[in-house]
Order: sequence, then C-alpha cells, then structure tokens
Amino acid sequence: MSTAQTIREAIAEVDRLRAESRSVPAIGMAVERLKRLQSRRFAASHADLLASAAFGAATRFFLEELYGARDYSERDGQFARIAGAVEKLFPKDVADTAIALARLHVLTESLDHALARALPVNEEDEIRAYVRAWKSVGRRADRDRQLQAVLDLGGELARLTRLPGLRMMLRVMRKPAAAAGLTALQRFLEQGFDTFAEVSRQPQGAERFLATVAERERQLIQVLSEADAVACETALRTILGQAL
Repeated sequence: MSTAQTIREAIAEVDRLRAESRSVPAIGMAVERLKRLQSRRFAASHADLLASAAFGAATRFFLEELYGARDYSERDGQFARIAGAVEKLFPKDVADTAIALARLHVLTESLDHALARALPVNEEDEIRAYVRAWKSVGRRADRDRQLQAVLDLGGELARLTRLPGLRMMLRVMRKPAAAAGLTALQRFLEQGFDTFAEVSRQPQGAERFLATVAERERQLIQVLSEADAVACETALRTILGQAL
C-alpha cells in the first residue's frame, strides 16, 4: 500500500470517529474527559523525566504529540489533503515516520472512543469510571500494540538523527512543505528530530529514555488488564497523587 493511501485510510477512520463524537455529544465530551485524564496520568507517571535536564524535552514531546489532550485536527487535515505529497517531498525514511504516526493516531483514537462509549454514565469518580471502562473494553493486545507503536516512533526519530544531512534537508524542506500545506507535519518532524538529537547526545540516551517509558507503561497496562478493579483504582490514584 502506498504512503498516500495508508495515510488517507488512517485519517478517514479518525474522521469517522470524530463524526460520531459530534453526532453524539456525550461521547465527544467523554473522549475529551478521557484524553485529559490520560494526559495527566502520563505526566504524573513520568514526572521525574519531565523534570530532568536529560529527558525533559523528549518526555514533553511524547506528552504533547502522542499522549496529549490537544486537538490534532489541523495535522490530520493536512495529512488527508496532501497525503500524496508526503512521499514526493520527503525522503522515504521520513515518509515512513509519517505513516507510523498516522497508524498510531488511528489506533489511539479507536481505543479512546471505545473507552468513551463504555464509561459509566452516572459515575462521578473519574478514576473509578476509567477503570470500569477499561475492564469493559479490554483490548489488551491493542494496548500493547499502541505502546509498541509509540516506542517504535521514538526509536525511529532517534535513528533519523543519525542520518547524515537529514537535519539540513528538513530545514530546506520548510518552504516546499509550507507551499504544499504540510506545516504541521513539518513542525512535528523538526521538533521530533531536534528532541531526539539532543537525547541521543548522551550515551545510550534515547535507548535509556525509551526503556524507562516502556517499563512504566507496560507495568500500568498489566495492572489495568489483570488486577481487580480496586487494585487498579488504587494504582491510578497513587500515580495521580489522589487520596484513596
């Protein structure tokens, strides 16, 4: 499948999910609520990384670009409109990174909307509601796949920083990318490249960062998937610093 077709199909599925959120406002509000909670949880799980000089930028990049609660519709719209230009304008390695981002995005949206549909309507405690929805939805394999996709994307960005001349090529691509309507993708690539270039200046920096995120996220997925509801709530409240 071509780069353009892969990106278009992924964004079309995201658009379908967004249409559902618009047509059923309760689902749309639930999705926003979930994204805010998940973003807070990621920030709390990796608060030490966020505060560190070594890994703060990389953690913020993950938080803002992959785990954030912000609206990515501008980037998605650019992807969909000019998907064919990605493989024409950018080197294959960069185009492959765009494909990985699109695939991760649709998987994340699918999981978020599934949780939103399963949220208990009358449960005011957001932690309890989240755990119940998680237990109802399941999809452990997709959770594992989502995390691996995040780690792979980080690893690919780190790998790109080692390709001679790619940073200069990205700078040269700014004007053509803007002319093609690819400013959001260009920004993501440049920010990701610069972030992981900085991390990679340390010995095994990117590898250590990704391994730390992987260990913590896998442990949480295991708890939420295998422990009973009370243990899951306790784990989340502890992470978020809430009273039991």
